[in-house]
Amino acid sequence: MSGRRPLVAGNWKMNGLKASVAEFGRITAAYDAALRAKVDLLVAPPATLLSTFAVVALGSRVAVGAQDCHSNGAGAHTGEVSAEMIADTGATAVILGHSERRSDHGETDALVRSKVEAAWRAGLTAIVCVGESNAERHAGRALNVVRHQLAGSLPEGITAANMVIAYEPIWAIGTGLTPTIYDIAEMHGEMRKMLVARFGAAAKGVRLLYGGSVKPENAAEILSVADVDGALVGGASLKADTFLPIARAYL
Repeated sequence: MSGRRPLVAGNWKMNGLKASVAEFGRITAAYDAALRAKVDLLVAPPATLLSTFAVVALGSRVAVGAQDCHSNGAGAHTGEVSAEMIADTGATAVILGHSERRSDHGETDALVRSKVEAAWRAGLTAIVCVGESNAERHAGRALNVVRHQLAGSLPEGITAANMVIAYEPIWAIGTGLTPTIYDIAEMHGEMRKMLVARFGAAAKGVRLLYGGSVKPENAAEILSVADVDGALVGGASLKADTFLPIARAYL
């Protein structure tokens, strides 16, 4: 046993209106004692629902996270949300460096690193995403790409409490495709080695999540892989009926 407590996190992306609060309520209500004993649960809704979800989650032990933050604490940054604002809602984590942010908004490793520092400044856990494109994997560069992303995106000082890393091969996100179990095991094993080589013993406690078309049908096999400490779930996290069975793979 690794001693790392598993985490299943849901990234709702740009989905969810006020009516979605009821669905989140179904998730919190079903997070029973048996599940709580085995696995941590987190949902990251759009920013418009953060405060509401944080209230709904009170007493349930389901954590609420954001999907991005600005690197500054305040200022003239129209449309942006700071880590301090996120913490003020009652959220406890923030997803950073997701491939959709990197591709749609041109986010660099250096920018992700500055956002991690902002998250820590506000007392939030950073969930940092890394992953290769289809072309990069077929060129045999997957490990090097992820190694480079980790080197550039992570500041000094990571701990099991302030850092979670999610490996999401870009080509598997929302496509229904997943890497082979061997590929997942190889990547997670290499990531652990990279982290321990740089950060020492502290990195042994950092949770490594797998993301990319995780669903109830494949969750048990993926979550049983060594150094896979949970999942970052996209579309399947929008409904209690598909999100909770992923977490129940740990029962």
